[in-house]
Amino acid sequence: MSTSEPAIRVTLGELYRAFFATGARAFGGTLPWARRMLVEERRWLTEREFIDLFSLCNFLPGPNVSSMSVIVGARFRGPLGAAAALGGLLTVPLTTILTLAVLYARFGQLPGVDAALRGMGAAAAGLVLAAGLRMAAALGRSPRVLLFLVAAFAGVAVLRWPLVPVLLGLAPVSVLAAWVGTLVAWRARA
Repeated sequence: MSTSEPAIRVTLGELYRAFFATGARAFGGTLPWARRMLVEERRWLTEREFIDLFSLCNFLPGPNVSSMSVIVGARFRGPLGAAAALGGLLTVPLTTILTLAVLYARFGQLPGVDAALRGMGAAAAGLVLAAGLRMAAALGRSPRVLLFLVAAFAGVAVLRWPLVPVLLGLAPVSVLAAWVGTLVAWRARA
Protein backbone atom coordinates (compact mmCIF):
# COMPACT_ATOMS: atom_id res chain seq x y z
CA MET A 1 0.00 0.00 0.00
CA SER A 2 1.35 3.36 -0.96
CA THR A 3 2.53 5.65 1.80
CA SER A 4 1.86 8.75 -0.30
CA GLU A 5 -1.20 10.92 0.18
CA PRO A 6 -4.22 9.06 -1.23
CA ALA A 7 -5.73 10.65 -4.36
CA ILE A 8 -9.22 9.54 -3.33
CA ARG A 9 -11.09 11.64 -0.76
CA VAL A 10 -13.14 9.53 1.64
CA THR A 11 -15.29 10.88 4.48
CA LEU A 12 -15.56 9.37 7.94
CA GLY A 13 -19.16 8.47 7.14
CA GLU A 14 -18.14 6.67 3.96
CA LEU A 15 -15.52 4.69 5.87
CA TYR A 16 -18.02 3.74 8.56
CA ARG A 17 -20.78 2.79 6.08
CA ALA A 18 -18.48 0.82 3.77
CA PHE A 19 -16.99 -1.24 6.59
CA PHE A 20 -20.41 -1.52 8.29
CA ALA A 21 -21.80 -3.07 5.08
CA THR A 22 -18.80 -5.40 4.91
CA GLY A 23 -19.25 -6.49 8.51
CA ALA A 24 -23.01 -6.87 8.04
CA ARG A 25 -22.77 -9.23 5.07
CA ALA A 26 -19.59 -11.04 6.04
CA PHE A 27 -21.10 -14.00 7.84
CA GLY A 28 -18.75 -16.93 7.49
CA GLY A 29 -15.70 -14.91 6.51
CA THR A 30 -14.92 -11.23 6.14
CA LEU A 31 -11.96 -11.45 3.78
CA PRO A 32 -13.87 -12.06 0.51
CA TRP A 33 -16.29 -9.24 1.30
CA ALA A 34 -13.54 -6.85 2.35
CA ARG A 35 -11.68 -7.56 -0.88
CA ARG A 36 -14.80 -7.02 -2.96
CA MET A 37 -15.60 -3.74 -1.20
CA LEU A 38 -12.04 -2.33 -1.21
CA VAL A 39 -10.91 -3.48 -4.68
CA GLU A 40 -13.99 -4.00 -6.85
CA GLU A 41 -16.75 -1.75 -5.48
CA ARG A 42 -15.06 1.28 -3.89
CA ARG A 43 -11.72 0.96 -5.73
CA TRP A 44 -9.96 2.34 -2.69
CA LEU A 45 -7.17 -0.21 -3.21
CA THR A 46 -5.72 -1.95 -6.23
CA GLU A 47 -5.52 -5.74 -6.23
CA ARG A 48 -1.77 -5.48 -5.58
CA GLU A 49 -2.27 -3.06 -2.67
CA PHE A 50 -4.89 -5.39 -1.18
CA ILE A 51 -2.57 -8.38 -1.39
CA ASP A 52 0.31 -6.41 0.13
CA LEU A 53 -1.92 -5.11 2.92
CA PHE A 54 -3.36 -8.57 3.57
CA SER A 55 0.19 -9.96 3.79
CA LEU A 56 1.12 -7.29 6.32
CA CYS A 57 -2.03 -7.87 8.37
CA ASN A 58 -1.25 -11.60 8.61
CA PHE A 59 1.84 -10.66 10.63
CA LEU A 60 -0.11 -8.41 13.00
CA PRO A 61 -1.91 -9.76 16.06
CA GLY A 62 -5.69 -10.04 15.91
CA PRO A 63 -8.09 -10.57 13.03
CA ASN A 64 -6.45 -9.54 9.75
CA VAL A 65 -9.49 -7.73 8.32
CA SER A 66 -9.83 -5.71 11.54
CA SER A 67 -6.20 -4.64 11.15
CA MET A 68 -6.89 -3.91 7.50
CA SER A 69 -9.83 -1.64 8.40
CA VAL A 70 -7.65 0.32 10.81
CA ILE A 71 -4.89 0.78 8.22
CA VAL A 72 -7.27 1.76 5.41
CA GLY A 73 -9.20 4.13 7.69
CA ALA A 74 -5.96 5.74 8.89
CA ARG A 75 -4.72 6.08 5.32
CA PHE A 76 -7.73 8.15 4.30
CA ARG A 77 -8.70 10.02 7.49
CA GLY A 78 -6.04 9.45 10.13
CA PRO A 79 -6.87 8.13 13.63
CA LEU A 80 -10.56 9.09 13.35
CA GLY A 81 -10.75 7.22 10.05
CA ALA A 82 -9.21 4.17 11.69
CA ALA A 83 -11.83 4.32 14.46
CA ALA A 84 -14.68 4.86 11.97
CA ALA A 85 -13.63 1.94 9.77
CA LEU A 86 -13.08 -0.44 12.68
CA GLY A 87 -16.29 0.66 14.37
CA GLY A 88 -18.24 0.11 11.18
CA LEU A 89 -16.70 -3.31 10.64
CA LEU A 90 -17.46 -4.50 14.18
CA THR A 91 -20.93 -3.03 14.81
CA VAL A 92 -23.04 -5.83 13.29
CA PRO A 93 -20.80 -8.77 14.26
CA LEU A 94 -20.51 -7.61 17.86
CA THR A 95 -24.26 -7.10 18.17
CA THR A 96 -24.90 -10.44 16.49
CA ILE A 97 -22.44 -12.44 18.58
CA LEU A 98 -23.79 -11.02 21.83
CA THR A 99 -27.33 -11.92 20.76
CA LEU A 100 -26.27 -15.41 19.63
CA ALA A 101 -24.38 -16.00 22.87
CA VAL A 102 -27.55 -15.35 24.83
CA LEU A 103 -29.57 -17.61 22.50
CA TYR A 104 -26.94 -20.37 22.56
CA ALA A 105 -26.87 -20.32 26.36
CA ARG A 106 -30.61 -20.85 26.28
CA PHE A 107 -31.04 -23.27 23.33
CA GLY A 108 -27.56 -24.70 22.60
CA GLN A 109 -28.43 -28.20 23.77
CA LEU A 110 -30.98 -28.73 20.96
CA PRO A 111 -29.82 -31.14 18.19
CA GLY A 112 -30.70 -28.76 15.34
CA VAL A 113 -28.30 -26.14 16.66
CA ASP A 114 -25.26 -28.40 16.08
CA ALA A 115 -26.35 -29.16 12.50
CA ALA A 116 -26.83 -25.47 11.77
CA LEU A 117 -23.35 -24.65 13.08
CA ARG A 118 -21.77 -27.34 10.86
CA GLY A 119 -23.52 -25.92 7.80
CA MET A 120 -22.29 -22.42 8.61
CA GLY A 121 -18.75 -23.74 8.97
CA ALA A 122 -18.83 -25.31 5.50
CA ALA A 123 -20.09 -22.08 3.94
CA ALA A 124 -17.36 -20.09 5.71
CA ALA A 125 -14.66 -22.45 4.44
CA GLY A 126 -15.97 -22.02 0.90
CA LEU A 127 -15.85 -18.22 1.14
CA VAL A 128 -12.29 -18.22 2.43
CA LEU A 129 -11.21 -20.69 -0.28
CA ALA A 130 -12.76 -18.51 -3.00
CA ALA A 131 -10.96 -15.40 -1.72
CA GLY A 132 -7.67 -17.30 -1.52
CA LEU A 133 -8.00 -18.54 -5.10
CA ARG A 134 -8.72 -15.01 -6.36
CA MET A 135 -5.70 -13.64 -4.53
CA ALA A 136 -3.48 -16.46 -5.82
CA ALA A 137 -4.62 -15.81 -9.39
CA ALA A 138 -3.78 -12.11 -9.03
CA LEU A 139 -0.21 -12.94 -7.99
CA GLY A 140 0.57 -14.49 -11.36
CA ARG A 141 1.73 -17.91 -12.39
CA SER A 142 5.48 -17.66 -12.23
CA PRO A 143 7.23 -20.78 -10.90
CA ARG A 144 8.59 -18.75 -7.97
CA VAL A 145 5.12 -17.55 -6.91
CA LEU A 146 3.67 -21.05 -7.26
CA LEU A 147 6.54 -22.52 -5.23
CA PHE A 148 5.89 -20.18 -2.29
CA LEU A 149 2.13 -20.65 -2.56
CA VAL A 150 2.52 -24.44 -2.40
CA ALA A 151 5.11 -24.21 0.40
CA ALA A 152 2.84 -22.03 2.55
CA PHE A 153 -0.16 -24.26 1.89
CA ALA A 154 1.83 -27.42 2.67
CA GLY A 155 3.24 -25.98 5.87
CA VAL A 156 -0.09 -24.81 7.25
CA ALA A 157 -2.67 -27.19 5.76
CA VAL A 158 -0.74 -30.43 5.29
CA LEU A 159 1.92 -30.36 8.00
CA ARG A 160 -0.30 -28.32 10.34
CA TRP A 161 2.48 -25.98 11.38
CA PRO A 162 1.41 -22.69 13.00
CA LEU A 163 0.92 -19.84 10.52
CA VAL A 164 3.38 -17.38 12.08
CA PRO A 165 6.46 -19.67 11.92
CA VAL A 166 5.57 -20.61 8.33
CA LEU A 167 5.32 -16.94 7.36
CA LEU A 168 8.47 -16.03 9.26
CA GLY A 169 10.33 -18.85 7.53
CA LEU A 170 9.06 -18.13 4.03
CA ALA A 171 9.22 -14.32 4.15
CA PRO A 172 13.02 -13.92 4.12
CA VAL A 173 13.40 -16.70 1.54
CA SER A 174 10.79 -15.09 -0.74
CA VAL A 175 12.44 -11.67 -0.39
CA LEU A 176 15.81 -13.22 -1.27
CA ALA A 177 14.28 -15.04 -4.26
CA ALA A 178 12.68 -11.81 -5.50
CA TRP A 179 15.96 -9.95 -5.07
CA VAL A 180 17.91 -12.62 -6.96
CA GLY A 181 15.25 -12.65 -9.70
CA THR A 182 15.48 -8.87 -10.04
CA LEU A 183 19.28 -9.00 -10.10
CA VAL A 184 19.28 -11.70 -12.80
CA ALA A 185 16.77 -9.73 -14.91
CA TRP A 186 18.81 -6.55 -14.48
CA ARG A 187 22.03 -8.28 -15.55
CA ALA A 188 20.29 -9.81 -18.56
CA ARG A 189 19.32 -6.31 -19.74
CA ALA A 190 22.80 -4.88 -19.18
